[in-house]
Amino acid sequence: MVQRQSYLGKGIEDHLIYKRILENELLRRIVTNASYLLSATGLAAGMSVFQSILAGRLLGPANFGILGSITQFTSVVNRFASFRMNELVVRYVGHYQEAGDHPRAAAVFKMAGLLEIGGSLVALALIWGLAPLGAQYFAQDAGLAFWFQIYGCIVLANVIYESASGLLQILDRFRVIATATAAQSAMILALTVIIFFAKGGLTAIVLAYMIGKIVYSLSVTIAALIEARRAWGAGWWRTPLSLLKDERRDLLAFAFSTNLSSTISLVAKDSEVLWVSAFIGPIQAGYYKTALAITNLLQLPVSPLPTATFPELTREIARRNWDNVRYVLRQGSRLAAIYSVPVTLVLIIFGKWLIGVSYGPEYLPAYAPLVILLIGYTFVNIFYWNRVALLSLGRAVFPTIINFCGMALKVSAIFLLVPRYGYLAFAGLLAGYYFFTVGAAVIRVLLDVRGQAQVEPET
Repeated sequence: MVQRQSYLGKGIEDHLIYKRILENELLRRIVTNASYLLSATGLAAGMSVFQSILAGRLLGPANFGILGSITQFTSVVNRFASFRMNELVVRYVGHYQEAGDHPRAAAVFKMAGLLEIGGSLVALALIWGLAPLGAQYFAQDAGLAFWFQIYGCIVLANVIYESASGLLQILDRFRVIATATAAQSAMILALTVIIFFAKGGLTAIVLAYMIGKIVYSLSVTIAALIEARRAWGAGWWRTPLSLLKDERRDLLAFAFSTNLSSTISLVAKDSEVLWVSAFIGPIQAGYYKTALAITNLLQLPVSPLPTATFPELTREIARRNWDNVRYVLRQGSRLAAIYSVPVTLVLIIFGKWLIGVSYGPEYLPAYAPLVILLIGYTFVNIFYWNRVALLSLGRAVFPTIINFCGMALKVSAIFLLVPRYGYLAFAGLLAGYYFFTVGAAVIRVLLDVRGQAQVEPET
C-alpha cells in the first residue's frame, strides 16, 4: 500500500512539474512549435532507425561504413561552402519583422538567398573536384569516386534551402517543415524496403538517399517562396539590397562568423564517420555509424527545441524581456533533462541487446562507443539552447572561438589516442569536446543575461 502511494505521489509530482514548466505562454509556444517538428521528427527518426537497420543488414559493416562516408562527404563539403543562412535569416529577418520593417526583412532574405546560391555552386565544384580523394581516403576504394560525385549533386536542390528553412521558422510555419521531414523519411524508407527485398546493393541505397533528400529540399524551398509572397507581396524579390547598406557589414560579419563556426564544427564533430574511416577503416566506421544512429533515440524529442527556441529568444531579447529569457533557458533545460537522463540509462542497460537484435551480432562492437557517446549527448541535450542563445544575444563570434579551441584540442588528441584506443578514442574525444564547448557557451550566456538584466529595465 505504501509503495502504491509512493507511485501515485510521484505521478502527481511529475504532473505538477510539467504544469509548472508549461505555465508560461512563451514556453508553451516553443513547445507547441517544437511538437510540430517532433511529431515529424519522431516519425522520421523511427523510420530512419528502421531504414538504417535494413541498410546495415543488407550492406554489412564495411559497405555500411562506405555509405556513411559518401553521404557525410557531401554534407561536410556543402556545409563548408555554406553560411548557415537559416541562422542569419532567423536573426535579422526576425528582427525586422518584429519592428514592422518588411522591406528590410525581404532584402535580408533576398541577400541570404543570393549568398547561398553562390555557396551551393562552390560546394558542387569542390565535391566533383575532391571526390577522387574522398573515395581513396574515406572509402578506401578509388573506383567509388563517381558515386561521391553523383551523390554530391543533391546540393543543386539545396540552393536556397537554408534561407528557406529560416524564413519558415520566423513565420511560424513549423508544420510545413515537419510535413516535409516526415515525407522525406517515408520516401527513403519505402525505397530501402524495396531494395532490401530485391537484394539490391550500395548503388541502389545511395540513389534512395538522393531521391528523399532532393524532394525534401525542394519542398521546403517552394513553401518558403510562397510564404515570402504572402508576407511581402509578389514583388518582394525586387527589393533593393541598398536598403541594407548601413547593416551590410554586420550582416556579412554574422554570415562569415557562422560559416567559420560551421567549418570548425565539421572538423570537430560533424564528420566523425569520415575520421574513423580514414584512420581505422570502413568496418570500424560502420560500427561507429551504428552507435551514432542509436543515439538518435536520445536526441529525438530534444532536437527540434533549438529550432523552435531561436525565434522566440530573438524576439524576447529584442523586447528586453530578460525574465522571459531566463525562464525559457531554465525550464527548457529542465524539460530536456526529464527525458534525456532516463533514456540514457535505459540505452546503456539494454544497448547491447538492442544492437544484437536490430543490426545483428556482427555489430556488437558498436556498444562501447555508444555508451561514451550517450554521456556526451545527454549533456548537449540538457543545454540544447547554448548556441541559439548566443546568436540571439549577438555573440556570433564567441562560439567560433570556443569551437576552434575545442577543435584544436580534439584533433591534436586524435593523433595521440586513436593509435592506442581506436574508435573508442573518437567517441571519448567527441564527448569531451561537447563538455568543453557547450559548457563554455552556457557560462557565457548566463553571464550575459544576468548582466543585461541588471543594466536594462524590463519593457
